[in-house]
Amino acid sequence: MSRPSVTLGKIALEDWAAIHSWACLGEACRYQPWGPNTENETRDFVEGAVKAWSDSPQRRFPYVARFGRNVVGMGELHVRSDIQRQGEISYIVHPRVWGQGIGAEIGRRLLAHGFGELGLHRIYATCDPRNVGSSRVLAKLGMTHEGRLRHTQLIRDGWRDSLIFSILEDEWRSAAQSTAPAE
Repeated sequence: MSRPSVTLGKIALEDWAAIHSWACLGEACRYQPWGPNTENETRDFVEGAVKAWSDSPQRRFPYVARFGRNVVGMGELHVRSDIQRQGEISYIVHPRVWGQGIGAEIGRRLLAHGFGELGLHRIYATCDPRNVGSSRVLAKLGMTHEGRLRHTQLIRDGWRDSLIFSILEDEWRSAAQSTAPAE
C-alpha cells in the first residue's frame, strides 16, 4: 500500500479558511480543549502559528498538510526542552479524509524534522483515550505507549485523560533504516 502524496508547508495567513473548514466542526475537535471555532478564533490561531515561524528562538513549527493544492490537515512540532532535546508533535486531519493515512504521513514528516534537522532525542504525543484513530496513528509511527495521564485537559464534556506515546531518536533511526529502499 503506497503512502498518500502529502506535502507539509509553512502555514500562511491565507490558509485560515481551509483550516476553518474543519476547525468549526464538532467532530474534528471532539477531543480537544478548543473548538468548534468561530471564524475569528481560527484567524487568531492561524496568525499566531504564522508568527511562530519568526520567533527567535523558534520553538513551534506549524505546518499545513496538502494533497495537491488542498489543505487537508495540519501538524505541529513543538520543542519542549532544548537541554533535554525533547519535542512534542500534534496533528489534525479534516474529517472528510480520515482513514487515508494522512495523519500518519504528517507524523512521519514531523518526526523526520525533529530527529533529522533539529537533533531531538525524544519526541512524544498525547491523545484522548477515546480517540482510537489517533492512538492507531501514533502506534503506526513506531511510538511506544508509555501510559495514561489523568485529568490533563478540561474539555466540553468534562476532564479528559491523555494517553502518552513517545519515540527515541535511535528507535526512529532504526525504523527509518529498516523501511528505506535497498540500493
